[in-house]
Amino acid sequence: MRVILAGTDSQLQDAFSIRKKVFVEEQQVPVEIEIDEHENNSAHFVLYDGEKPAGAGRFRILDDKGKVERICILPEYRGKGAGNQIMAAIEEYAKQLPVEELVLNSQSYAVPFYEKLGYIVVSEEFLDAGIPHRKMIKKLEQEMSKRPV
Repeated sequence: MRVILAGTDSQLQDAFSIRKKVFVEEQQVPVEIEIDEHENNSAHFVLYDGEKPAGAGRFRILDDKGKVERICILPEYRGKGAGNQIMAAIEEYAKQLPVEELVLNSQSYAVPFYEKLGYIVVSEEFLDAGIPHRKMIKKLEQEMSKRPV
């Protein structure tokens, strides 16, 4: 499996297709909430199994922080490292930008997944689209700080 930064309309539609299957069909999030006004100013990532889209995620800059959003994996790919691959690709992308911190709103059941990736819970539980969430953050190690002195 491989993650790509969506660069064509077809790849973008693959990302939207995965998001609709997971969030709209599976979790019953209204499509008008899922596909929103931030699509055009976001970087979209798609995980492919061969030619088949299997997962997606979105990234944008918000208040000088990297905002990780819309991470979703088709059911048959869950628990197989697919989420790790998408998150690694997004974090590598973010390290090339002038952001020092990543923020995300995790569905509460997924908090342990993000904690394993180094994110920390910084909020009480809240509802987003009727689903319990927790805000989480992670400090980024910039590429330059990894170079030997």
